[in-house]
Amino acid sequence: MGNWKHIREEILRDPEVKRIYDDLEVEYKIIDEMIILRNKKKLTQKQLAIEMKTSQSALSRFESGEIRNPSLNFLKKMAAALGTRLVVKME
Repeated sequence: MGNWKHIREEILRDPEVKRIYDDLEVEYKIIDEMIILRNKKKLTQKQLAIEMKTSQSALSRFESGEIRNPSLNFLKKMAAALGTRLVVKME
């Protein structure tokens, strides 16, 4: 059995899978960055949800990728609760 990198490369040879993977890249990058920030602040989901004035389950759905296309308002509230701001950079 190969390692994850090898398996990923093999799976991404399928053009349809590659297209879907590329379409989700931005969403998962945002989720990863928000989780990293939350962990750096040593906040639980529940603590962050309280700061955001939302539910822990909504935050959990966001972090798991279950919520597709979170609203800009949700992302801004999350960034503010983490003591940072949301910046969009286009390349």
